[in-house]
Amino acid sequence: MRRDDHLPAVFSEIASDRAPLPNAKGGLSVRHTHQIQQFLKENFSRKLSLAEMAAVCDLSPYHFARAFSKTFGVSPYQYVLVLRLDLAEKLLAGSRMSITDIADLSGFSSQSHFTTVMRKYRHVTPQQVRTRQRRRKSEN
Repeated sequence: MRRDDHLPAVFSEIASDRAPLPNAKGGLSVRHTHQIQQFLKENFSRKLSLAEMAAVCDLSPYHFARAFSKTFGVSPYQYVLVLRLDLAEKLLAGSRMSITDIADLSGFSSQSHFTTVMRKYRHVTPQQVRTRQRRRKSEN
């Protein structure tokens, strides 16, 4: 698989519509929740600032961060990391792209950063994910 083959399909399958907490007091409105989910779905793989995300909802960065956390139960940074890790895992399992290319496409600053984040949040390395997927395919 080349770097750009089937990427639009993979991006659309990423779990960007993680269920927000309904009617979270002090959280984002339904309209803002939808707007930020759509924005993050389309932009999570590039460098994002809190101010840029807040501007989508016409809120100050401080108010946005608090409201986002109340709505989704995690910070905007953690939410974006989950989107990036989900994409990276799909690419690791379904492609022969290098781990460096996958890190780049997923929005990580380097392969090292990608490996560190994956180990911290998923308790595996990218190579371990790839090895597990190959074993599963060979068993079937």
